[in-house]
Order: sequence, then structure tokens, then C-alpha cells
Amino acid sequence: MSAPADWRQSRSRRFQAAAIAAVGYPLIEALGRTYRWQVEGREHLEAVERAGHAPIIAFWHGRILPGTVYFRDRGIVVITSENFDGEWIARIIERFGFGTARGSTSRGAVRALVQLRRDMAQGRSTAFTVDGPRGPALKVQPGAVWLARASGCPIVPFHAEARRFWEARSWDRTQIPKPFTRVTLCIAPPQYVPADADEAGLEQARLTLERTLLALVTHARGLADSP
Repeated sequence: MSAPADWRQSRSRRFQAAAIAAVGYPLIEALGRTYRWQVEGREHLEAVERAGHAPIIAFWHGRILPGTVYFRDRGIVVITSENFDGEWIARIIERFGFGTARGSTSRGAVRALVQLRRDMAQGRSTAFTVDGPRGPALKVQPGAVWLARASGCPIVPFHAEARRFWEARSWDRTQIPKPFTRVTLCIAPPQYVPADADEAGLEQARLTLERTLLALVTHARGLADSP
């Protein structure tokens, strides 16, 4: 039996995943209702949707919480890992109206990407933590770029920064905005990847996405720190 499946054979671990989701969802729900949003670039996402395209929303792993709150109840499909952490995360975000495709850059990636392509063909948007699930932080992995080429749909990057927040001591420096704070969310123009892009073209698209997201970090932090 493979190690990644072991936790599913444990009744106590399955109970733990359910318990974490049962506690985590109402806490995040209550916290999210206190946020004040400052959104820049919303028109980029709206233009993609008006054109009839399903956007591929791309962001850093450390901004899962504000991203979950802001983009809730839109039927967006997200890749979640097949490990224990991925299980309770999937259970929480499904309560926020997201769909899930199980896989990661280290396991089940091709299967998950194929599922996402089918979902997008049916008009469903997708979202990627582009440096997840294990990092390195702020380094874009190729999944979103591959999906953009395969689907013909654009990548829409965003970044969120809170005025006041807690920061986890984790590889991704997860940010948890404090109650009643202002959260600045910046959305960049869409990035298309040609259907005939070769490996060099995919790498260039990946680097472009990485530069865009890093620029969004700087810009969003400047707005969040302003009076």
C-alpha cells in the first residue's frame, strides 16, 4: 500500500479531516464577513467572462484564505492535494462553493489537469496556487500555463494583501487577515498562451506569469500600506 493513501485507511485520520473542516469553515466564514475589500482590476476578470471564456485564476499559495473568501460561490474548480492536508482543505473550500480536482505537482497532476480541461470545456473557471503545494514559494509551476495552452482560455493573475494580518511560519508565509481589516486585491490583465506554443514558448509564458505575480505583490502591498 502506497504511503499517500495510508491516511485514508485510518478512521481517526478521516475523523480529524472532517473535524478540521467542521471547525475551520465557520471560523473562516465569520472572519471573512468582517473584511473590507479594496479591489483593483476587476474589469479584467469581467472582460474575460463577457467574452465567454472561463478564466484560469492564478495566485500564490500564501493567499489561499483571502482568495477563498473573495471568489466564493462561483463554482471555480481548484486542484487540491491527495494527502491529508489536501483532504481537509478540499472539504472547507467545497463549503465555500468551489469544486475540486484531486492531484498536485508531485502526484496525480496529469489526471487533475485533464479533469480541469474537461471542466473548462463546460464553462467552469479554474484556480491555481501556482507555487503550490510545497513550493518553492513565489516560483510559478507550469500547470496553469499548460492548461491555458490546452484550453485556449486566459490566465488571470491576482494578489491580495491585508492592512493588518497574522503570518504563519510556513514555507509560503500564509497570510491571515485580521478581523475588520482592509484587504487589497489586485487583478492583472489576462495572459493568453498560444495553442501552438512549444516548450520554449511555455517556459516564456511561465516566466511572464511569474513576473506579473511578483509585480502584483509589490503593487498590492503599496496600496495596502497607504492610508
